[in-house]
Amino acid sequence: MKVSAMSESEFQSRRTFLKRSTQLAISGTALPFALNLAAMGEAAAFNSTPGDYKALVCVFMFGGNDYANTVVPLDTSSYDLYSTIRGGTSGIALAKSSLLPLNPTTAPVDLQSNTRQFGLHPSMTGLAGLFNAGKAAVLLNVGPLVKPLTRVQYNGSNTLYPRPPQLFSHNDQQSVWQSSSPEGATTGWGGKASDLVLGVPLNSGVSTFSSMSVSGNAVFVSGNSAVQYQVSAGRSNGAGGGAIKIKPATDATVYGSSAVATAINNMLRETRTHKIEYEYNRVTTRALDAQTSIANALALTSETAPFTTVTFGTDNFSQQLQMVARLIKGRSAIGSGLRRQVFFVSLGGFDLHDNLIAQHPGLLSRVSAGLTAFHNAMVEIGDASKVTTFTASDFGRTLASNGDGSDHGWGSHHFIVGGAVNGKAFYGTPPPLSTSDAKDSGGVNYLPANAWHVGQGRLLPTTSVDQYAATLARWFGVDDSEMVNVLPNIANYAPYVSVANPGGFNLALPGGGTLNFPRYLGFV
Repeated sequence: MKVSAMSESEFQSRRTFLKRSTQLAISGTALPFALNLAAMGEAAAFNSTPGDYKALVCVFMFGGNDYANTVVPLDTSSYDLYSTIRGGTSGIALAKSSLLPLNPTTAPVDLQSNTRQFGLHPSMTGLAGLFNAGKAAVLLNVGPLVKPLTRVQYNGSNTLYPRPPQLFSHNDQQSVWQSSSPEGATTGWGGKASDLVLGVPLNSGVSTFSSMSVSGNAVFVSGNSAVQYQVSAGRSNGAGGGAIKIKPATDATVYGSSAVATAINNMLRETRTHKIEYEYNRVTTRALDAQTSIANALALTSETAPFTTVTFGTDNFSQQLQMVARLIKGRSAIGSGLRRQVFFVSLGGFDLHDNLIAQHPGLLSRVSAGLTAFHNAMVEIGDASKVTTFTASDFGRTLASNGDGSDHGWGSHHFIVGGAVNGKAFYGTPPPLSTSDAKDSGGVNYLPANAWHVGQGRLLPTTSVDQYAATLARWFGVDDSEMVNVLPNIANYAPYVSVANPGGFNLALPGGGTLNFPRYLGFV
């Protein structure tokens, strides 16, 4: 069979990808957002042309970020409810005067037709500036869903109304976001996507560097055959530690002398008939070649001041983002085949059952400063419209205070940053400000303000990670016809119609009206 539009190896890899992703769809439950993005990278690469580069950077906030003190209601009636529920400024509520106003082009409207206003935590000056400049957007109340779900359905049969497994559990929800399975998963969809393209030469950059973690081991980029590519951020803690120094495998200082380096590299490339020796040489050679590619990429930037107009912080999170920025800037050293990349960076410490007011500001300050510096670095190198950064977390937290913090929740608010972002806007649906479980006189339906949390202000998502992921996937280059192969549960959202949900993806709201679950959200 002759293939003209793509090489034979690309065609075979694409065919294998589609076949395998269909098999993966059969076992899909709650979709892993971060993992599917890596799979999207492979699908999108098939649809791209040389020179058409795009990257997605996943910023994972481990521990479950407190949504209510990150994106805070600012209109008077909403703020008053927020402050009352959180115990005022003597509890865990932030002072209204301290908030950084967000000024969207169009004000968001909640399910009760109330116009809402929001502000950011006072530590997030950089992100507030990016939002108001049109370079960032906020996605409200997003979280894992198998399909659209009301609170009444959530309380009903899990068979009829499936929900993500092991809700409210740190390890399980981190795993669900990264691998579609509870704790114990050893492979993620990013790694499985790499499994599918092992026919493509690994040193081409198409496979080896399509999914990269700058935050240690991440199941999201682990496969059955493929091994995730990890790069150190270069600093062990916020105290410093110096810039990372990665040298080519042929560098004399790696082995002590040029002669030794040459001899070892030649030996590893000798043909071996013994299977164990062959595999050892193959894996080791691949690692050394990859090291050389990364070293060459980083050599295109200064170790101490890689950007002219931007200075990253010395904390580990900022250094992770600086490393990603350097790798993107130096990608030409890896090869023209590198058209799509997904990066994973993270920051921990968000499990603030206690000391929320004391510890949350520092965490949010690092997130804001790091994302702002990273975006500005992309502007400097002319790649701002090619790189989109997004946040994710285990889950949101309770709106109710436990006294000194908040407890595990579900839905949360997240940020999308980049030159391609339709910014200065809120997407999704503003959540209610309620911890009440009160129902109407019939005792079946919750009162409208209580219908979109599942107790103590734990938000029931009104936007799914599938919608979040599909929107980014479409920008990334995944064809509409392939979307269901990459995101199997997207079949539960418009424009798909299922037998179980023949009316589509609109949920009836208490008091009348509907909540729509479209496939794409429009933030890019």
